Amino acid sequence: MINKINIGEKKKNGIDSQKKGTICCILGAVSWGFSGTCSEALFRDYAPDPSWVTAMRMTAAGALLMIWLLLRQRSVIFDMVKDKKTRLQIAAFSVAGLLFCQLAYLCAIQWTNSGTATVLQNISVLLIAIFVCITTKTLPDRRQVISVILALFGVFMLGYGRKTGQSGTVCAGSLWDWRRSGSGQLFSSSRAPVARWGSIPVTGMGLFTGGILFFAAIRAWHIPEGLDGGAFVLMALIVLVGTVGAFSLFLQGIRLVGPVKAILLGCLEPLTAAFLSVVWMGSSFSPADYIGFAAILATVVILK
Repeated sequence: MINKINIGEKKKNGIDSQKKGTICCILGAVSWGFSGTCSEALFRDYAPDPSWVTAMRMTAAGALLMIWLLLRQRSVIFDMVKDKKTRLQIAAFSVAGLLFCQLAYLCAIQWTNSGTATVLQNISVLLIAIFVCITTKTLPDRRQVISVILALFGVFMLGYGRKTGQSGTVCAGSLWDWRRSGSGQLFSSSRAPVARWGSIPVTGMGLFTGGILFFAAIRAWHIPEGLDGGAFVLMALIVLVGTVGAFSLFLQGIRLVGPVKAILLGCLEPLTAAFLSVVWMGSSFSPADYIGFAAILATVVILK
């Protein structure tokens, strides 16, 4: 009887964990999508430089996470700082991963819109598969070949039927997100420091380190002209909801449901961004755009 009760409790706890993890992943993905639309609104109404937004976003979000970590996991932070190998890993992850990702993504939003930029970032899954094939000297399998065709078709459809200037803008945004996906996410997918110290300490220190360095490099203390209270509300939403909240929720979701299910649930991010871009920002998408979105998102499902 006791064994049956214990088994029942374990199953119940497992189901509860799956539900909690699913909710965390959904909220995290939706938060990222919402943040992308906030960035689009910021660029449309105030036109700040993406570099300044990146520096402020990373520095503020990193500082908040570091304060939380110093209150909850102070010894972990001190041990990470003392370890030379970890310092090098964090520095590389911060600059080549987080910083590049944030900057390229915001540039893509500025040149296209949050929906298009967020959908295009899913090509990262395809580029990682190609990278693995090259480094392991193996031929792509059927799924990877189909994904390549779908991704190219999707990008073609996003530019199909647009005016010359609009197509150029989409191509520019695509290149930025491809560079972000191929370079930034491939590097940030390295799990060595995360496996040793945990995802939140590594992310917090990475955001803070990259933010401070970039903040000083571009002299971000010079606030762009024309920013008012509305602009700083958007910045606060980008930092709190789209960075601190989204990262924390999604990482917790990965811990509870695993990376495969979490990444699939992450497809809600581009759907959220595209929906809000239409409803909030008044963006318009043609039938060809929707076909392109579907083709690119299909590559994520196929490769997972």
